[in-house]
Amino acid sequence: MKKSVLTGINRIEIINAPFPEIKNGNDVLIRMVVVGICGSDIHYYKTGRIGSQVVTYPFTVGHEGAGIVEAVGPDVATVKPDDRIAVEPSIACGICDQCLAGRPHTCRNNLFLGCPGQIEGNLAEYIVMPEQQCVKLQEDQSIDDGATSEPLAIGLYALKQAALTGNETIGILGFGPIGMSVFQMAKASGIEKIFVSEKIDERGGMAKQLGAAFVGNPLKEEIARSVTEKEPLLLDTVFECCGQQEALDTAIEILKPGGKLIVVGIPEFDRWSFPADIARRKEISLIHIRRQNHCAHETLDMLAGGKIDGSAMITHRFKFDDVAEAFDMVANYRDGVMKAMIDFTPKNPRQLLGEPEQKQ
Repeated sequence: MKKSVLTGINRIEIINAPFPEIKNGNDVLIRMVVVGICGSDIHYYKTGRIGSQVVTYPFTVGHEGAGIVEAVGPDVATVKPDDRIAVEPSIACGICDQCLAGRPHTCRNNLFLGCPGQIEGNLAEYIVMPEQQCVKLQEDQSIDDGATSEPLAIGLYALKQAALTGNETIGILGFGPIGMSVFQMAKASGIEKIFVSEKIDERGGMAKQLGAAFVGNPLKEEIARSVTEKEPLLLDTVFECCGQQEALDTAIEILKPGGKLIVVGIPEFDRWSFPADIARRKEISLIHIRRQNHCAHETLDMLAGGKIDGSAMITHRFKFDDVAEAFDMVANYRDGVMKAMIDFTPKNPRQLLGEPEQKQ
């Protein structure tokens, strides 16, 4: 089979690789159909690391994906060949203190798709995953939902951790796929006053179309001043979604006393800083978001029910053979890209929308 591998900084190639095998009774062989390129994939592509997680080349990234079940192990009961599934990328051990405490996303023995030192990613024609990582899509649900559900689930988890009531005024700093995910989940929960900061005009335009109360470009205006003019009492909660120090600084400025700072973005640097005096005087609560926790199924149900729209974030599509072009575009923010999707050739195109195969 073919799979893509990082071979160096800003280098990704497609190579021939051994076909994966079913080895355990609960294994599922998956033929990948769509994989979204995530910001963390780009960190590994551009810098070869995220904090202590350092790439050893060659390595396959990718974790936002959906595919079709090709074969199953003898103990698999919940999915069968030809089922369309979302792939939950985080494999928890189920027995450590974190798992037993209901926190499988911080599992001590976690294995995450496309994470260096853990397991290879899903930017490959076929992968094998445990049965519990395979979430069956509804019959009339687009297979794209299986891929976009992963970042959207992070948005849902961030909203849950913020414990919002629906009456708050919030800010989202950075309107990439994660910022959009937080935005959609906030809208779905009834929050109307959402202030957005975004450097890329095309992305800011998308925020306006989706109903943001304010959209500002920090390259063109002072966001803190603009927000203060429109909301003198400042914001209840701010979600930092771009992993930038200047965004964190802005968040501290525009939060009201007693406000919550939710850090969702992944920075390329190793250490955040914030003004101790103002953060203390405002008594700001700081909450970090680590992936998602128990939100995958709920997110897929929301997508199927039309409460959120995963297709809104997909701006570009690439064939698998053009994966290098896709990574270069996303890494350099060209053409207003929001989410680039890698399309594999399906066995039967009708399966993309859950339509039954036509019998001969």
